[in-house]
Amino acid sequence: MIKKPKMTGAEAVIECLYKENIEVIFGYPGGAVLPLYDELYDSNIKHILVRHEQCAAHAADGYARATGRTGVCIATSGPGATNLVTGIANAYMDSVPLVAFTGQVPTSMIGNDAFQEVNITGITLPITKHNYLVKDARTLPMTLKEAFHIASTGRPGPVLIDLPKDIQTEKIGFEYPQKVKLDSYRPTYGGHPLQIKRAAESIMRAEQPIIYAGGGVVISGAHNELRTLTELILAPVVTTLMGKGTFPETHPLSLGMLGMHGAKYANYAMTESDLIIAIGARFDDRVTGKVGSFAPNAKVIHIDIDPAEISKNIEVSIPIVGDAKAILKELIKVLRQKRESKWNEKIKAWKKEFPLQYGRSDKEIKPQYVIEQICKLYGDAIITTEVGQNQMWAAQYFKSTEPRRFISSGGLGTMGYGFPAAIGAKVGCPDKLVFDIAGDGSFQMTSQELATAISNDIPVKVAILNNGFLGMVRQWQELFYDKRYSATRLDANPDFVKLAEAYGTLGIEVTRPGRVKSAIEEAVNSDKPVVIDFKVAPEENVFPMVPAGAAINEIIG
Repeated sequence: MIKKPKMTGAEAVIECLYKENIEVIFGYPGGAVLPLYDELYDSNIKHILVRHEQCAAHAADGYARATGRTGVCIATSGPGATNLVTGIANAYMDSVPLVAFTGQVPTSMIGNDAFQEVNITGITLPITKHNYLVKDARTLPMTLKEAFHIASTGRPGPVLIDLPKDIQTEKIGFEYPQKVKLDSYRPTYGGHPLQIKRAAESIMRAEQPIIYAGGGVVISGAHNELRTLTELILAPVVTTLMGKGTFPETHPLSLGMLGMHGAKYANYAMTESDLIIAIGARFDDRVTGKVGSFAPNAKVIHIDIDPAEISKNIEVSIPIVGDAKAILKELIKVLRQKRESKWNEKIKAWKKEFPLQYGRSDKEIKPQYVIEQICKLYGDAIITTEVGQNQMWAAQYFKSTEPRRFISSGGLGTMGYGFPAAIGAKVGCPDKLVFDIAGDGSFQMTSQELATAISNDIPVKVAILNNGFLGMVRQWQELFYDKRYSATRLDANPDFVKLAEAYGTLGIEVTRPGRVKSAIEEAVNSDKPVVIDFKVAPEENVFPMVPAGAAINEIIG
């Protein structure tokens, strides 16, 4: 133990953050966290003041995804704490390491319906990996040590620490624990050798294998091992939305994203495979479609650090619980080089017959064209997205070649996520260009964070695909509800150029295809945050598309 003189609980929290190498916090102050903010004032930890607590969680999330480090956010009690909930749930669904601090009324007042009191540990119990209500200031150092350990190990996730105001002011003797001992929490990292051997035997026998890579590959840093495995067994690779970038999408064996808006050839390959090698993916409904028709002839090898995911949605033949990187290293050792096969030729034919494509135009801006131009000009940028059509077009047409470069809300599908996530990603990776691909609906949910970007000199770029609709909902209404556009027309959108200018930064309006490239370059060359308002084709749809409840090879468009 490292012993220090007595200090307040708030001082102890800051000291623990130093020990955890925390450099930045995203937050919004209030009465119940004033002692903590008073200590932050003199600390070396950078605090980013957001304009809404939800965005503190999203920014910390974006920071964590871009850097691989644990993100930290703070909010006060009551509405401050509840405003974090969406961001915490978003991080939980996508396995993002996050520690959220919330203020709480003094311990003597808990349960009395005091001003700005809510049971935030109760509220967040289903959407945190673990949470704490601190009732004894002496437990603070161990609580923080445990929280950061839990958030960042095994399958990562958010941990919440609720800090009553009197706990922050109470004096304690500071002892910083060097180790954490949690008997009930022992993640498995190394896969079982016999299961790895069984997997290798199945891979060598398979005639039509396919690798299905998810966000777990990103988290474990297993992208190099994934590429080695792929090129050893010459199996095509499909990825989830969270898995984009784990395998270069410019590689001949890449089939890109599969599922509801995946490429036809990716879905056909998954359906006709005889062996699925699932790595760090959870077989969610957007991937599987109709479960009973999913890959009917395939055995499944499932590599995942979370045993709860094994056979949760799809029956698994060979489960291997553990860290993807460690398991792939061992698997590669026992495999032999495979040759090109008729399977590879079949997939090449599908890629040629069913390419991702859209109707091009020299009169109106197609949203897919905007994404293609950003990718062509700045393919090494970090891309964040909002949710809806903009997200799916970005996933389809931005070819990711590295992990932690495509950041999007997957499991929760949170509109408004992309802009604050872009701010967090840029804070974590200041030397990287960061683009938020946005919809006009999503951007308006968190556009107030322009103030955050400007006041903290965070020059993120926002590309709004402005179609005047809640585009994905409108698309479903067009296809399945006879074009009855109920509450999906955004007929009172602001002038986004003037909005940007009102915050003191650059806005660019683009109304014709010939201006797209130069507008992107103009935005990137600016040292300020920039909003580009692309007036895109209003009723353009995202295709291919698998209707809800259909098999993934039952594709329209």
